[in-house]
Amino acid sequence: MLDPSKSDQRAGTRVRARAIHKAGGVEQALANGGVPKLIECTLSEALVLGLLKQGVRKYFAIFGHGSTDLGEVLRIYEEEGATRTINCRNEVEMAHAATALRWQYGKLSAVVTSIGPGAMQALAGSLAAASNGVGVYHIYGDETTFGEGYNMQQVPKEEQGAFGRMTAIMGQSYVLHTPEAVRAALRRGALCVNHPYRAGPFYLLLPLNTQAARLTVNLAGLPSRPDVSKMAPAGDVAIEQAAKMIAGSAKVAIKAGGGTRGHDAAMKRLAEAAGAAVVLSPGSTGVLSDGHAQNMHVGGSKGSISGNFAMAEAELLIVIGSRAVCQADCSGIGYKRAQAVININGDLADALHYNKSVALIGDISAVAERLAAKLEKSGAAKNKSEWLKACATKKAEWAAYKRKRFEAKPIHDEVWNKPVLTQPAAIKIVADFAKATGAAKFFDAGDVQANGFQIVEDDRTGDTYTETGASYMGFAPSALLASALADTPRYGIAFCGDGSFMMNPQILIDAAEHGVRGMIVIFDNRRMAAITGLQLAQYNAEFRTNDAVAVDYVKLASAVSGVLAVSGGDNADALRAALKTAKAHDGLSVVHVPVYCGPHELGGLGAWGEWNVGNWCEDVQTAWIKQDL
Repeated sequence: MLDPSKSDQRAGTRVRARAIHKAGGVEQALANGGVPKLIECTLSEALVLGLLKQGVRKYFAIFGHGSTDLGEVLRIYEEEGATRTINCRNEVEMAHAATALRWQYGKLSAVVTSIGPGAMQALAGSLAAASNGVGVYHIYGDETTFGEGYNMQQVPKEEQGAFGRMTAIMGQSYVLHTPEAVRAALRRGALCVNHPYRAGPFYLLLPLNTQAARLTVNLAGLPSRPDVSKMAPAGDVAIEQAAKMIAGSAKVAIKAGGGTRGHDAAMKRLAEAAGAAVVLSPGSTGVLSDGHAQNMHVGGSKGSISGNFAMAEAELLIVIGSRAVCQADCSGIGYKRAQAVININGDLADALHYNKSVALIGDISAVAERLAAKLEKSGAAKNKSEWLKACATKKAEWAAYKRKRFEAKPIHDEVWNKPVLTQPAAIKIVADFAKATGAAKFFDAGDVQANGFQIVEDDRTGDTYTETGASYMGFAPSALLASALADTPRYGIAFCGDGSFMMNPQILIDAAEHGVRGMIVIFDNRRMAAITGLQLAQYNAEFRTNDAVAVDYVKLASAVSGVLAVSGGDNADALRAALKTAKAHDGLSVVHVPVYCGPHELGGLGAWGEWNVGNWCEDVQTAWIKQDL
């Protein structure tokens, strides 16, 4: 039974929550006298107040014995309209949903779990946020500070702070062993999750016994969300050096990394002013419109004819917003003729990844606009016509190559024992449907993802989210849950394979529970096709990448109340009809599409680069040692 004194304390919690909601925020409530500057409250409430001051009003949660006090505070704050929490069924799923909410909608939220296995799962899921530079708060229960004996589900070692050390490896972490340290913890957290160039997850560890501990909090002293000014080189020396290099080179390529997302206008201006061929990374589709003459499409180990041609033939490389991921730059050997590099990045280490680099460190748009102005004034693009003509020829070759596969008739598949659509043809149909209906596209890891970034034809940032940073299976369907907490949700379509879908099928229940409108398209080839392809390419044999268990995904999904599941059929017309039916449903829909997997040349889009993996390592590493960059 609740102690009467504690009941009075919770009454104060409710009064504060009501005043903050009425005023529109903590700062406003302080200004109008709705709440005093100095209050006495629990650590749990202090944390919620501190996060509110940073604009965090939304929580994804799975409560357990390691988070009961925090859950009680969130209950009261939600009843008073100050916060909103949605309950989930899998910690990995909600970590992905929180990542998608920030990535797609720009909304900072927090993930709440208990101690032990739940926290471990959420930590694993946070790899997607860490790998893609997305800021999210993670709040985990932790072992008590009195050391009275093992707490159930803590790491069973005679050591202190095991979870704090694990989370600190993934990102930045703070164990709230002392409640009064909440101010310092939130200051560090604000800088981490809102970092302009290298954001990531921040982990707050809440010991079970300190959550309910009371402390005096100075609300005015709690940190707000930082407002960081855009940075660029202080002088023009480096800008002028880069402009001179571009003007003097006949073959210039821009490699647009994931950091270029949202810098569309500056990227277009710089590309045109430089006369550069633009090669995309999997995460930067749409930065330059698909039909732009200088867009050579994706490049890398699973690139394209045109993208990889531009990478291999360029004499001057401009790298923008890239971490130089092995699959994006062919393990560092994709630029075989490049003599020098201009690198635009906010992060010092990434800006100096390659040798012979002129590093232009700062905000991408701020730097690109200044550089473009110099290039426009000097007419630097004038000597690039032959280069762009050669690139255009390769782009036309790539378009013809893709078209042949998109238009391929269904091919007989041994598993399905009938002709079915190829994966490229099926993905193209769904991608075109998404573009025509204004839906956002989420791609899951595996063969679907690899084909997907070769296929999409985006004209702006934000139409496709492909989690290539960690290639986390189960991300795409989980990402749809973000719309449940979005102020203005956008219809989303998750593209995933059968294996990826089964990593996080909980979305079927959570989407129905929280009113998500969206679609999951399952491209079912009954195997891990991307790995099968690697095995065959490297060793001419496949091993343990498929199974003999047939799953009726339409029946499986239909078992969940509120979910509409339909068959996508085995031809283009049937799939298009299924997509229309699914889109009309007021809720979550699932479309199951059997797809071909096998040796037929039209069955996939192929690989066009090199990669340091398997028995290719020796050749790639030998080339890398000889590379000057």
